[in-house]
Amino acid sequence: MSFTYEEMLEKNRRYLWNPFTQMKEYLADHPPIIERADGVKLFDVEGRSYYDGNASVWLNPHGHNRRELNQAITEQLEKVAHSTLLGSANVPALLLAERLVQITPEGLEKVFYSDSGATAVEVAIKMAYLYWKHRGQPQRNQFISMTNAYHGDTVGAVSIGGIDLFHSAFDRMLFPTEKVPYPYSYRYLGSEEDCRSACLQELEQCLAEKGETIAAVVVEPLVQGAAGLIMMPPGYLKEVEKLCRKYQTLLIADEVATGFGRTGKMFACEHEDVKPDLLCLGKKLTGGYLPVAATLATDEIYSAFYDDHETAKTFFHGHSYTGNQLGCAVALASLDLYEKENRVDHVRKMTPHVADLLQSTAKLTHVGEVRQCGLMIGIELVQDKTKKSLYPYKAAIGAKVCKRARELGMITRPLGHVITFLPPLVATREELTEMVHILHQAIQEVTQS
Repeated sequence: MSFTYEEMLEKNRRYLWNPFTQMKEYLADHPPIIERADGVKLFDVEGRSYYDGNASVWLNPHGHNRRELNQAITEQLEKVAHSTLLGSANVPALLLAERLVQITPEGLEKVFYSDSGATAVEVAIKMAYLYWKHRGQPQRNQFISMTNAYHGDTVGAVSIGGIDLFHSAFDRMLFPTEKVPYPYSYRYLGSEEDCRSACLQELEQCLAEKGETIAAVVVEPLVQGAAGLIMMPPGYLKEVEKLCRKYQTLLIADEVATGFGRTGKMFACEHEDVKPDLLCLGKKLTGGYLPVAATLATDEIYSAFYDDHETAKTFFHGHSYTGNQLGCAVALASLDLYEKENRVDHVRKMTPHVADLLQSTAKLTHVGEVRQCGLMIGIELVQDKTKKSLYPYKAAIGAKVCKRARELGMITRPLGHVITFLPPLVATREELTEMVHILHQAIQEVTQS
């Protein structure tokens, strides 16, 4: 069955509401409608090809239409597509749980499945809250989160978020949290070290004053993703961990965006040997194929719920498709590809190549800063480079650059005035070169740099 572009666009107009999309502008802009994909390229219904410059929203590590991943799903499909984890288990979910415990930071011994990064965070929040209640410290019911944070779009995840554009409209639905600054060195009036010290000081002050009421500190390790690819100064994450230990509060690491090799380590926490109490995973977990997420917990947290039936300490939380066999089977196959093809090592090798390519982009008149950690890149556009002044919101400068990049053959997304570049981790040297050249040309032309 085949359809014309016009037929598909009309169906989009009549039936589909796209996420994070202003539909009035989208429907008037000849948006791409993807029909198939292969490797690092997407193909629309009109036959045009595009580099997948944001790995389909940061999901895809191995490229599209991988035979090994397709096969894992079809083989599992011949056995069972889904059965519940409520009161039973299944083979792929158990094997994947074991594998995740083996590859994540030391001390994380139990895996709780959900279906998206946001739900993985919701699980962690609830676990942390109930952990202290079950341990006889119900006053520890507050959370410390970071300014500009993004942890997903469910109500709990939004409560610990900090992006006003996304979150402020829901203010009356949210629970309050203590907010401390995430070190945004480019926007700080001082050196990177000054920024680092000031932010750590505010975190410690908050813990010193309110530590006995804090259940957990929640952080995006090394990189704040949706805030605009904001990078932590070296050593900052380790200091956050030390403060959590000093004030005896839990540390929740949200590695939904940074996990599975994106930063040049399998997990961002590994860069500074940080061992969180709860770790949230999603996105690349299944190789970009199916919605499976996971929250990993220490045995200490697990044991707070492990009790007789009459105590009612059961963790009353779950999802219909928790631990889905198809998703867990393809996740196992994805982890096999990480090992077989040395995926993380490839990221480490490509990181300096991309950094070299971006040097000329950084010199453009309206590029304020190029930020990179592994294959996570954010390019901040400014109206005035000397003053670091932003373009007005109505200028939609990021959207215009990404539209031009799409016309040149690459799809990516802006985060306001920051252009994101998070290609599939499998991308070759040549493919990365072409993608960066497209980005450079789009920025140069739109900003008239």
